[in-house]
Amino acid sequence: MPRGPRWRGGRGGVPCPRHVYRFVEPCLLLLLHRNQTHGYDLMEGLKEFGFAENPVDSSVVYRTLRSMEAAGLVTSTWDTTGAGPPRRVYRITAEGDRYLAQWVADLRETNRVLHSFLKAYDEHIREGVGEYH
Repeated sequence: MPRGPRWRGGRGGVPCPRHVYRFVEPCLLLLLHRNQTHGYDLMEGLKEFGFAENPVDSSVVYRTLRSMEAAGLVTSTWDTTGAGPPRRVYRITAEGDRYLAQWVADLRETNRVLHSFLKAYDEHIREGVGEYH
């Protein structure tokens, strides 16, 4: 098994998602496309997309929401009607809807490429070829 700074094994040998930081964007946009809501509900909603075992830190969610708001992809208002402190309620904008559609197109192509890679790897391993058998 490779060692050193270039090796990025899973946590304790358990597989973990890689390079999914940006993937939080389309997940949040899809949740907001379904319904306007506040940050806590969005963090809970991320579990649907596979983040239950490797939760996204709340600071990442709120930083992403602020960034998307600055880019005009979402808007927010303060909800002061419920019990407890006021909460920001986020909504997707028309620009956010277009951006989500672009993400989906890119993810479909990424899915195609990853599927091809994994199929090739599995076939290679089934053939018993390679150094690490």
